[in-house]
Parts: sequence; structure tokens; C-alpha cells
Amino acid sequence: MLSALGNAFKVKELRKKILFVIAMMVVYRIGAHIPVPNVDVGLLQERLFRGGLGGVFDFLDLFAGGALRNFTIFAMSITPYITASIILQLLTGVIPALEELSRQGTEGRKKMTQYIRYGTIVLAVIQGIGITLYIQRFGAVVNPNFFNLFLIVISLTAGTAFLMWLGEQITDKGIGNGISIIIFTSIIARFPGDFWNTWKLLRAGTISIINILLFVVLAVVIIAGIVFIQQGERRIPVQYSKRIVGRRVYGGRSTHIPMRINQAGVIPVIFASSVLMFPAVIAQVLPFDWSQTVADMLRPGSTLYLTLYGLMILFFTYFWTAFTFNPEEVADNMRKYGGFIPGIRPGKATVNYLERVLVRVTLAGAIFLTVIALLPFFVGSWTGVTISFGGTSLLIMIGVALQTMQQIESHLLMRHYEGFMK
Repeated sequence: MLSALGNAFKVKELRKKILFVIAMMVVYRIGAHIPVPNVDVGLLQERLFRGGLGGVFDFLDLFAGGALRNFTIFAMSITPYITASIILQLLTGVIPALEELSRQGTEGRKKMTQYIRYGTIVLAVIQGIGITLYIQRFGAVVNPNFFNLFLIVISLTAGTAFLMWLGEQITDKGIGNGISIIIFTSIIARFPGDFWNTWKLLRAGTISIINILLFVVLAVVIIAGIVFIQQGERRIPVQYSKRIVGRRVYGGRSTHIPMRINQAGVIPVIFASSVLMFPAVIAQVLPFDWSQTVADMLRPGSTLYLTLYGLMILFFTYFWTAFTFNPEEVADNMRKYGGFIPGIRPGKATVNYLERVLVRVTLAGAIFLTVIALLPFFVGSWTGVTISFGGTSLLIMIGVALQTMQQIESHLLMRHYEGFMK
């Protein structure tokens, strides 16, 4: 791996991309320490987090990398952008105009991206107003007049807009998916504090070394399972007929269609957690008794939360797989170039076969994602270790790392260097 990393820095273009990503991660972490004006952070932490009232905000703080706890300009992180993306993707399936726009190539994607940006700002303003009014109830806003409240909302919205821009810059000029890398950075930023807290619990005798060893074993097993499934794929054989054009012979070779077990990657987990967090935040900030009951029911780790979380992961796995893998398009491309699946007629029969295989493979991937996402919620109670070992964070970290390594791998192999994966 060290030699492959050295090779990556030998390629000038790849080196620039990697250094750009690292620089943007540093910019993000610097911004995560710029405080929002007119907020008493000490009082907010005392009343909201240390008092055990954080609920869903504790979970949101994981995606913000501690920015919400310290109430900096990145306190809302990139979650409004993710929610806007989910809403637009769902609307694309039911609104013909959006579906037609999504098929218009580069220009259509640009317009869809613009709609997501507008939606992000709208959701960020709504969420910013809700959070601002909520912390005002705790007396955490200094001199809560209209101007100061407006300034807090604008600061939070501007922070989310900047992160949206930062993620797009990473995707365009760096390597890997920018939004995923921002979330990845937020998660790993919490680890030093979690390790320190675990060390203090060990010294205080609250947990023992056996608890930590059990935690490490479970972590290794889960990580190995994630890597195994993420890399697993069903290979569908494809045969291309020979074609003679002039004096040249085309085709006559065998290849395969790689159909990944986890075709959707970590997107379903991110989508499911974002969808659940949004109503939980709204319910918690509303000043009604029934809304607080709803917020408690949607608290991460509750029975209702785990049930909805698992069902949403299953739904979004199928939804995103159907969005990214089109059997009709694959079958049509095979037919154009003289390809066919042995034993399957080209055309409709090939489409039906691909759909049948896709449903079965996706079921295995969906069950895997659900189990991995829910299992770590019980690991803390089994081991007593308080590290942020949520299934969401673990899947995102490993998924982003694998995706980025695969992109680096493809750059290295194109230049005849040995990559990370043997």
C-alpha cells in the first residue's frame, strides 16, 4: 500500500487532485471552528448536550464533526443538501417534466443540480430558523432581537451554502465524491475526542480492557464484512458475435457485466438517516408537548427509529439501484454492438433476465446494509464503549475510502503503475 501511495504522488495530475482534496478538508475543519455570532456556546452545551436533552442533535453533531455542539457556521453541515437531493430524486420519478430533464444529458444534469442548490438554500433557511428559535428557548441567544436572530440564521445558511460549493469543487477538481468526503471528514474529526473519553472511562474503572477488546473484535468483523460485500459482485457473462467490416474482424470475444451486490453504495444509509433527522429536528424545536413526544420517539436508538431506519434503508437501496442501473439501456447497448447473454434472447428477454437478477442481488445488498447499519446501535450496550461507532458512520467511512481508492487505482493502472488492490 505504501508503494502504491508513493506511485500516486509520482503522477502529477493525480498528485494535484489528492493535494486539492486534502486542502479542502483542511479548509472545512478551519471553518468548523468559526463561531456563529450572538450565541452563548457554553450555556448551549450545558443546557442542550450535557443535560442529556440533545436527542437528535447529538446524532446531527456526528455529521457536523462537532460544529453543532460548538455552534459554528457549519453547524447544519451538508444535511440540507442531501435532503434536497432526495426530494428532487423522488419528484423525478413522479413528475414527467423532471424525468425528461434528467435524460437530457449534460445540460439536463446542470439544471437538476441548480434545482438542488435552490432547494438546499430553502431547506437550510427553514432548518436554521428552527434551530435558532430552539436555542433561544434555552437562553443561548445573546440579546435576542430580530437583527441578532436574523444574523444567526444567515450565518448558518451561508455555512451550508459554502459546504455545498466546497463539495462540488472537490468533485470537479479533486478525486472522489465531494459531499461524501465532507461527511467522511466530519466523522473522523470526532474520533480523537471519542478515544479520549473511552480512555477516561477505562481509567475511572467504568469499563474494563475486556470491553475494549470485545469492541475491537466486533469492529474488525463488521469492517471485514463491509469490505467483502462492497467489493462483491455478480458477473453476468456476455458474448459478442463476430462482425467482418472490410478486412477487419470485430467482436467474437467474451466479457461480463459486473452487477455489484451493494450497487447503491452508502447512499441509502445517508438518505435514510437524513430523512429521519429532518422531521425529528422539526419536532424537537416546536414548542408543543406532542412534538416533544414525537421527537423522543424518533430519538436515535429508539424502537421506532430503528424500525423506520431499517425500512428506509431497504427502500432507498432499491430506489437508488433502479436509478443508477437501467436494464433496458444495458440490453439496448448490448444489442447495438452484437452482444448477448448465453442462453437468453436479445431484447425483452434480456431486459427481464437483468431485472430478475438485479432484484435478487439488490435484496442481498439491502439486507446487508440494514444489518450493518442497525447492528452497531447494540454494540455500545454490549461493550460499554462510547466511541461513535454508528452503522451510518462506519458504512460512510469505509464506502468513501473504497470509492476514493478505486478512483486512484484506475488513474494508476492507466499509467501502468501497480495500484492498491491486488
